[in-house]
Amino acid sequence: MHMMYFTEQPMSAYDAQKGLDYGATALTFSNSHFDSVAASRLYNEYLEDYILAEDCGADGIMLNEHHNAPFCMQAKTNIFASILAATTKRVKIVILGNPLPLCDNPIRMAEELAMIDMISNGRLVPGFVRGGGQEQLAAGVNPAFNRERFIEAHDLIQKIWTQPGPFRFEGTHYQHRTVNPWAVPLQKPYPRVWVPGVLSRETIVWTAQQRYPYIALNTAIDHTKEIFKLYSETAADCGYVAGPENFGYLIRVHVQDTEEKAIQNARQFMWMQGEFTGLAHPVWANPSGYFSPSGRRGFVQFATGRAKNPRGAMTFEEQMESTMIVAGTPKQVVEKLKWIIENTRPGIMGIWANDGNVSAADRKRCIELLFKEVVPEVKAHGAKLGLKDPWEANAPVHLRYSTDLTTRKAAAE
Repeated sequence: MHMMYFTEQPMSAYDAQKGLDYGATALTFSNSHFDSVAASRLYNEYLEDYILAEDCGADGIMLNEHHNAPFCMQAKTNIFASILAATTKRVKIVILGNPLPLCDNPIRMAEELAMIDMISNGRLVPGFVRGGGQEQLAAGVNPAFNRERFIEAHDLIQKIWTQPGPFRFEGTHYQHRTVNPWAVPLQKPYPRVWVPGVLSRETIVWTAQQRYPYIALNTAIDHTKEIFKLYSETAADCGYVAGPENFGYLIRVHVQDTEEKAIQNARQFMWMQGEFTGLAHPVWANPSGYFSPSGRRGFVQFATGRAKNPRGAMTFEEQMESTMIVAGTPKQVVEKLKWIIENTRPGIMGIWANDGNVSAADRKRCIELLFKEVVPEVKAHGAKLGLKDPWEANAPVHLRYSTDLTTRKAAAE
């Protein structure tokens, strides 16, 4: 199993009550509440945490980005990844991920990622995402073109990494007369691409068609099983058998020396869910045109009271009970994670270990306990279950597949 460390890197040093009073902290909550001095300290602390995770035995360090909101300080994940490429030596640098629809120049994105791959000596795992709904508005991108831009930018980046230039690219959203960047990845044919997501059926199907691993982001156990079932069915249609190397699962886990301290800190996972800081306005988070027809229908049914929130609105206690949040001593956490991997069977696991106002000392202790005491036992149990990651399984980097969903024909590269 590949097990990696992750944090949202929250901008926790601000008056959270102001966010609650405003009612929504994403998109329009004024950046006058941002404290650059405190943020400088936090950025450097988060870098130290990632380096510590490598020292303690993590296989990878996971990064992401969000915009115009305090729950995540990563405005450009490639910047942090480039710093870590030079300051770490062994861990995979996993970006989950770059929001392609917000990208105005995929050529530059391909160059940036290639540089990170070369500086890290081939340790980059790039991931591509559609980006949150409010982020389309923050970037001035029409939400209705989100998926089109995602697929087109992906196809251009893939072509840059596999076909020597110069060549011309004429798409619907991107036009380039000369594509010939003098920076291409060290890994050949190109770095392994992973795609994270929650419940978008279309994204799951597309990811399986590409034979990219799909990383389920903190979904409930039953929903996670449904995601992997759909992926496996699509893989079979494409002519291959999906295994643990195709599946990833991000879960919130906090470990401390005492159960009481672990649970106290684990409550900070509710920080991002709005219990302490407020959330995005639902109209901004789900702008017209952003959803697929099926996704939009589900959202409207929920908004009108005819269906439950597909992502849930669970209390902290309910999430602890359902194992969407795991907290405790190393021994307690080991047993819960063993049960989780037995029921989800991922070859890739992201451990979202710290969030909110967890102190620097407690963050570091969590990382030490997690990767020195918990992860070795979980990985050993995963090995008994045959849960191989993409490198252990020697899985192919990708499978080319037509983006026309009616063709249903795949061909191995």
